[in-house]
Amino acid sequence: MLRTTSFDSIDLVFCAMGSLEEQYVIEEDEGLLNRGPTDRKVLYLGAAPNRYYPFSLFSEDCGWKEIGNIVLSRTKVVFFSNKINLLVPCGPLAVLVDLVTGHQGSVFLLSLLGTIPLAERLGWVTEQLAFYTGPTVGGLLNATFGNATELIISIHAMKSGMIRVVQQSLLGSILSNMLLVLGSAFFSGGIVHSNKEQVFNKDESEADGSSDDKEAPKITNWESIIWLFILTASISFLSEYLVNAIEGASVALDIPVAFISVILLPIVGNAAEHASAVMFAIKDELDMSLGVAVGSSTQISMFGIPFCVVYGWVLGHPMDLNFQLFETATLFMTVLVVAFMLQEGTSNYFKGLMLLFCYLIVAASYFVHIDPESIRDKPET
Repeated sequence: MLRTTSFDSIDLVFCAMGSLEEQYVIEEDEGLLNRGPTDRKVLYLGAAPNRYYPFSLFSEDCGWKEIGNIVLSRTKVVFFSNKINLLVPCGPLAVLVDLVTGHQGSVFLLSLLGTIPLAERLGWVTEQLAFYTGPTVGGLLNATFGNATELIISIHAMKSGMIRVVQQSLLGSILSNMLLVLGSAFFSGGIVHSNKEQVFNKDESEADGSSDDKEAPKITNWESIIWLFILTASISFLSEYLVNAIEGASVALDIPVAFISVILLPIVGNAAEHASAVMFAIKDELDMSLGVAVGSSTQISMFGIPFCVVYGWVLGHPMDLNFQLFETATLFMTVLVVAFMLQEGTSNYFKGLMLLFCYLIVAASYFVHIDPESIRDKPET
């Protein structure tokens, strides 16, 4: 049974009777979401809703069938609301291939593809939870879980004694955000808005790339917390296969470990940022695109790298900040190029193309770069 009260408020009670597929018209009270004055709107539950209405899973009148329906509907919201989730089956396939054939190249590629949608959903769930925590705690959550995938991969690599992989993957994440993500945003925005020069505020760009204020949470706070743990555990499980296959994939695919660490691994964690930055640029919201790219790079620099240094010290695998001359020079030149691109406060497709070409140069250089024997990883068995 789903009933409504007066024109000024709603009272939703989910019971054994009724179906989620039936069409109900509900009057919404904006005050329930603490969004300000009451603004009545009509919502059809059968259509794709823009607002989420929490039903109680613990109502005495609800049976196991109804609870199952609710869980199924929430799972659909989390896992079937984005096309990138079509890559989710690659995760179980990676485990199956590892058990059946043990081909490290296939295991690496499948686990890499399978981790991408999990990382994107983890970022989405973190944003959902931030709706209920306020800006301060929400910013802390985004800083912690926004780059959780990179940190999880780094933790597994550090446990295996692959310090160079940790250093290079974190560096690659910064390079990817500053060149690939920002370049793709500038290029796509410049192509869509080719009749004008896009402008952004170079002094006060958003640092977190937060969502539009008009959006509302689509799952409850407790559901967000549960999915946060589920997705983090899934990424951790799959990352173990990913890290263990790096050395074997390097030999099987004839790809240097440096290229895998700097170019391929950051793709996993930056997939969500990449898509968001491009979407914001197409909508002519370059401040948000800049905030996504620069904000993620800042989180890695100020939180991710120090965390790995401290964790390595605790684990007994000390990691220093000596990123070697080649990596340091690459980062220095990247910062200079990006600074020159941003100093005017304007963007066009050609600037984006230049950033993308710079990233291709970096990728090509790491494809032929070989670390000296003295600093190469000696993974533990």
